[in-house]
Amino acid sequence: MRRLFWITALSVVAPLVLAADPTPKNEVSATDTPASAWSPARSAADSKGILSWKTLAQVEEVKVNDKLVPKFSAQISALDTKEVRLQGFMMPLEPGTKQKRFLLSANVPSCPFCMPGGPDSLIEVLCKKPIAFNMEPIVISGKLSVLKDDPTGLWYRVTDAALVSEGKM
Repeated sequence: MRRLFWITALSVVAPLVLAADPTPKNEVSATDTPASAWSPARSAADSKGILSWKTLAQVEEVKVNDKLVPKFSAQISALDTKEVRLQGFMMPLEPGTKQKRFLLSANVPSCPFCMPGGPDSLIEVLCKKPIAFNMEPIVISGKLSVLKDDPTGLWYRVTDAALVSEGKM
């Protein structure tokens, strides 16, 4: 009976696996794809004055006193307290149609209970004025703080943030 189950399962899954195209696709920019296909790997690096997620990922975790802490590249450290523009997806931290504090994610949030990435792909955003929540990518501007030992585990925070644009980039 057990063998019949596995044979049936393999006969269903095998054609799907074999039909998948394993060849890598050409990378495209966020402007060439719908929002649902956008990811940091596909975003245009530092285009239109937007700080890329690839740049923000230049972090190494090092062990200090039995604790893992981020060690930022010189390029990231130089951005501390500077005005930046960032593109990403809004992840509300509280209910409501307008958000004054939220997480900006490099990836499309696909599950309300799952984090869509690690600390290099999430930024806490504190806005001057509330921003209407939507599922499309947004561009914000504000002052970037590089967090070296934040108790929440985040590596970046943007304060005095304002919405620059929303929708398809």
